[in-house]
Amino acid sequence: MARVVVALGGNALLRRGEPVSAATQRDNIRRAATALARLMEDGHRLVVTHGNGPQVGLLALQGETAGQGRFPLDVLGAETEGMIGYVLQQELDNACPGPARFATLLTQVEVDPRDAAFGAPDKPVGPVYSEAQARSLQQQRGWAIAPDGPAWRRVVPSPRPLRILEIEVIRLLVDQGVTVICAGGGGIPVVRRPDGTHIGVEAVIDKDHASGLLAAELQADAFLMLTDVPAVFTGWGTPDQRALGDVTPLELSGMDFAAGSMGPKVRAACDFVDRTGALAGIGALDDAAAILARQAGTRIDPVPGFRTVPLQRSPA
Repeated sequence: MARVVVALGGNALLRRGEPVSAATQRDNIRRAATALARLMEDGHRLVVTHGNGPQVGLLALQGETAGQGRFPLDVLGAETEGMIGYVLQQELDNACPGPARFATLLTQVEVDPRDAAFGAPDKPVGPVYSEAQARSLQQQRGWAIAPDGPAWRRVVPSPRPLRILEIEVIRLLVDQGVTVICAGGGGIPVVRRPDGTHIGVEAVIDKDHASGLLAAELQADAFLMLTDVPAVFTGWGTPDQRALGDVTPLELSGMDFAAGSMGPKVRAACDFVDRTGALAGIGALDDAAAILARQAGTRIDPVPGFRTVPLQRSPA
């Protein structure tokens, strides 16, 4: 039985251009739950994380538009952990026969208050805008903005995760056979104060880096990042684009990937593989089982040919 940490990309739960509505999110989460249920049917024990970029940005915008005041990003992150986790937990329960053994856990993740990211916001959140709309909102609300493909989005600080405060609780639940949904949106960003207490900060942690840290701390057999593209590509968007299959961190280190999308996934995969020697995979949500079987997606191993057989279905 393999222990697999599965990170569901924000684009896997809400596709680009779709409205951020409750019905749309539930439809996509139901699809994700069906794919995860197939992994559990194969005998794998899962820990699930998810993105929250569109949702946290929308909540921030709704609060300001309604004149309710400005809630900090750590509080909005906690809201989205509960909102998305609730629907995902319910749809997993619906997709899996037998008694429910799923739990959603609000997860605090410690970051360094001196992290350079606080001076250089680059993490996209919220909906996409035209450049004119984005620049108008920049003036009205004091946002940092940046291009995101052909569109523009708000960007916020994204410090690196240092420590998962609830890791022992997660281990306890996993050891009891519970499928845990945690570290949603990269977790709730907090810093440690001089007196040893913690306080939330205005940031969004990259979900893939937090998920990779979680996978390493849990000594997972595999770390999957599932998104809306079938693999990691070189030359993306050009006539020379090529999907990568089996690859090593060393090989990936010589390639360039988009900083706002595939770049963090590749770095998180390489960090996990270098730290644990286990398998990392990147690919499409519907290909989750095939990635573990080495039949789809991009698979990252420490050295070429390190693992020549797929993670196996557990005995009946």
